[in-house]
Amino acid sequence: MSGHWTAWPGERFGLGEGLRRVGDRLVMVDILTGRLLELPADGEPRVLLQLDVPLGAVAPRPGGGWLAAAGTGIAVLSDTGVEHWLARPEDGAATPMRMNDGVADPHGRFWAGSMAYDNTPGAGSLYRADPDGTVTRVLGDLTVPNGPAFTADGTTMYLADSARGVIHRIAVDPESGEPGQRGEFASVEDGSPDGMTVDADGFVWSAIWGAGRVHRYSPAGALDRVVEVPAVQPTSVLLTNGRLVVTSATVGLDEPGEFDGAVLSIALDG
Repeated sequence: MSGHWTAWPGERFGLGEGLRRVGDRLVMVDILTGRLLELPADGEPRVLLQLDVPLGAVAPRPGGGWLAAAGTGIAVLSDTGVEHWLARPEDGAATPMRMNDGVADPHGRFWAGSMAYDNTPGAGSLYRADPDGTVTRVLGDLTVPNGPAFTADGTTMYLADSARGVIHRIAVDPESGEPGQRGEFASVEDGSPDGMTVDADGFVWSAIWGAGRVHRYSPAGALDRVVEVPAVQPTSVLLTNGRLVVTSATVGLDEPGEFDGAVLSIALDG
């Protein structure tokens, strides 16, 4: 890294997450307030829409609007809120559940994880929404799923289970979207792997919740770089225009510091 961290002005978020570049815009969510926000290059975050349920992540929908991991399922959003639900598979679960992080793969499928509000071990699942709107539960026995993140060809998915301190690597059939066996890619002992992205060289970048760091892992799973972040709970990462951008959270902190809950960025080397 070169230079110093800078923070977007204005609000500090309770659970800011889900950084995405959509065209020439940067967007993010504040999960527990159900808000989708845009990050202008030179101003305070701007609310694009707000739901009355938690909003875990979004992806742009062909033809307009958004696909969203929201509430207890996956929804199509218009500019004003929920247009319709594709499925709400966590309705009526044995323990109260909500959707968490999610992402679109290179083939137009939307993948999103669910978790229990009380972090019940193994209660979470990973769901896949196909382009035809079908929603399928593809993985279970997850506690706090984060990511997923995909390689450029969509054949490898990385999925963190934050509560268990592990990042899984899973082969994905590019034609059917069916996942293969999951294997351990990396583990973290003094923090929790959270949101991730895969760079152009196949390296995996992960925010490390509770440790104030971002890790970069080689395609073989070796820890290649550690970047210190001036926020205790970084939640998601994005590489854009030669910079590393990180969201963070204040939830659970008794005395948040100046940059806890901020959206932060720093210039990349080279």
